[in-house]
Amino acid sequence: WGLLLLAAALGATAAARCPAPCVCDNLRAHVLCLNGSLTAIPDTIPELTRKLDLRGNSFTVIPAGAFLATPYLTHLDLQHCKVERLEEGAFRGLGRLVYLNLASNGIALLFQESLDGLFSLQQLILEGNRIEEIQPGAFGHLASLTVLDLRANALVYLPDMVFQGLQVLRWLRLSHNALHVLGTEAFAALPALRRLSLDHNELQALPGEALARLDGATRLDLGHNPITYVAEEALAMASLRHLFLDHTSLQDVAPDAFARSPHLRTLDLRENQLQGLPPLAGAGGLVRVSLEGNPLLCSCLLRPFHKWLARARVQAEGACAAPPALRGRSLDSLKSPEMRCSHLRPPPSPTAPPEQPSSAGSRQCPRGCVCSPDFHHGSCENRNLREIPQDFPEDTRLLDLRRNAFRTVPPAAFPGLKELVSLHLQRCSIRELQPGALRGLESLVYLYLTNNHLSTLAAAAFEGAPQLAYLDLDHNAFTRVPAGTFRLLPNLISLHLQHNAIGELVEGDLAGARGLRWLYLAGNAIRRIAPAALAPTKMLEKLHLEGNHLSEVPTAALRGLPALSELKLSRNPIKHMGDGVFLPVASSLQHLYLDNMGLQWISPHAFTGLGPKIRSLYLESNKMSNIPDMSNFTGLEILNLQDVPFHCDCQLLPLHRWINKLNLCVGATCGSPAEAQGLKVKLSTTFQTCPGWGQGEAGETNPNKTKAASKHSKKKRLGKSPARGFSKSRA
Repeated sequence: WGLLLLAAALGATAAARCPAPCVCDNLRAHVLCLNGSLTAIPDTIPELTRKLDLRGNSFTVIPAGAFLATPYLTHLDLQHCKVERLEEGAFRGLGRLVYLNLASNGIALLFQESLDGLFSLQQLILEGNRIEEIQPGAFGHLASLTVLDLRANALVYLPDMVFQGLQVLRWLRLSHNALHVLGTEAFAALPALRRLSLDHNELQALPGEALARLDGATRLDLGHNPITYVAEEALAMASLRHLFLDHTSLQDVAPDAFARSPHLRTLDLRENQLQGLPPLAGAGGLVRVSLEGNPLLCSCLLRPFHKWLARARVQAEGACAAPPALRGRSLDSLKSPEMRCSHLRPPPSPTAPPEQPSSAGSRQCPRGCVCSPDFHHGSCENRNLREIPQDFPEDTRLLDLRRNAFRTVPPAAFPGLKELVSLHLQRCSIRELQPGALRGLESLVYLYLTNNHLSTLAAAAFEGAPQLAYLDLDHNAFTRVPAGTFRLLPNLISLHLQHNAIGELVEGDLAGARGLRWLYLAGNAIRRIAPAALAPTKMLEKLHLEGNHLSEVPTAALRGLPALSELKLSRNPIKHMGDGVFLPVASSLQHLYLDNMGLQWISPHAFTGLGPKIRSLYLESNKMSNIPDMSNFTGLEILNLQDVPFHCDCQLLPLHRWINKLNLCVGATCGSPAEAQGLKVKLSTTFQTCPGWGQGEAGETNPNKTKAASKHSKKKRLGKSPARGFSKSRA
């Protein structure tokens, strides 16, 4: 009885402290604050809470010690919270947490202490952020982690020992990034890893040396990479059983490519450019090879492979593409005499893969700086230096020179650093990058120049750094995009020009940026985008224009962007939205941000062309009283209609019906008439007097049923919600 009374007392205390926008289930110690307008972590969450769901809020920054008041948390969900930065010590005090979901935010960089204190964490979900770089040591405190999900970020490079400390990690998910450089020791500290997902990246060769460190891995996904050739003994993974190399650009595979992976059982080579394969020597455990979708040439050149299949009892899936007489025939139906060689040319010889960079180099370090030979890092952060120091070890790959006072970067400022991948020059009072400043940095991928005083850039400043993929120029003094700057950067993928003073985008500003995928222009003063301003960026996937001075959707400028999937126009003074404004990108657009604009009117045909591909639509904090028909938005995972003053009369009945059919929490509230003000659109009774109300809604006219449905809805809110997306919980 004493324990029961104590539990009741604790429950009463928790109920008294439940924050106003949240729902608290004291019996299960769950708190849900879904799809709200919270801008800070509530400090009145019951101390004994175990599961906290904060999906769909607007936190921007998770400060140090944000959850010190809830030390018993085991599950924390922060999906779709617009988080951009995790302060060092953000999760300190959460020693019991086993599950942390930070998917679909705007996190760009993981610092060494960002995840400090999470020593019980087992699953960390960081999918769908914009993480460009991970500093070694970022995961060093996560000794219990078994699953790390980094899918759909902006990673290009993995440095050595980047996953150090993850002693029990079993699945590492790195799919859908832009990885094309892996340190030879990138996976060296993962003794328990069983599955590695590297599909949908930019790897041009099998990273054999890096993968050789994974003695225990049994499954490797490398599909959808531009790999053309698998060389001799390219893969030395002692425990590997399943290898996926589908949808790459494979033209040839060496006979002993897998000889050092003796336990390989399934090999997926679907949808490549293979005309054939040699007998795969050493792959004695192979059971199945998938070759579907390859242009297989079933000539005499294929006979050795065909005979090997029979001798080794390997099942092969695939069909002949040539010669015409055998087209469509499955490999297992062929007989050797049918595979003839008359009038056929041998396939071209394969192109050798690019060599991996050497890691040799001297070990000196400039006075006053710190050099780490294990991580290949050099740091002179905050040393009040006036000139850029030299004589760093030649194998340095990350150089941190932040918070100094250089003012200018002279020509050839970094001699001998041919292996440098990441260069940090934030907050260095830099006003000028002189021509040739980066000369010799032939491996440079990341360049951070944020919080300086740059107002212009010459293209010649980037001479000698052709691999540069990420250029961060946020918080400088640019009044226009530095035109012509990008002609010497053929591999530029991500360009940050946020929080400058750019007033317009004109034709020629982005000339040369052919491969640009992500363009960040938030927080400028852009009033106009010329129709041809974005024309060079035909591969653009993300365009962030929030917080500018646009008065209309730049429809003409969106033409010629067939891959654009994310468009942010939040916090622009766009009051009216006309017909077909998103038509140029309707076939590709998935995420559309139109919140906090003061939007007063949307044409019924504004969303023409948009449909099932749209996954998220943000319309919160606007002033319109109605919205267009969205019944064909069948793929929606997120719809935010909070703080919109809907006029709940009969014209809104279609929206009411549609919202009631959605399994989404949309937050739509009536602003008028007076009797409906403050009510949820889906619960308002003002629609019951509308013509046709009884068709399909008869049950809603019964007050008892309405009350019961409301109770059922409340119970469902307190129940288990799906893992993906805050909006899959009932409103």
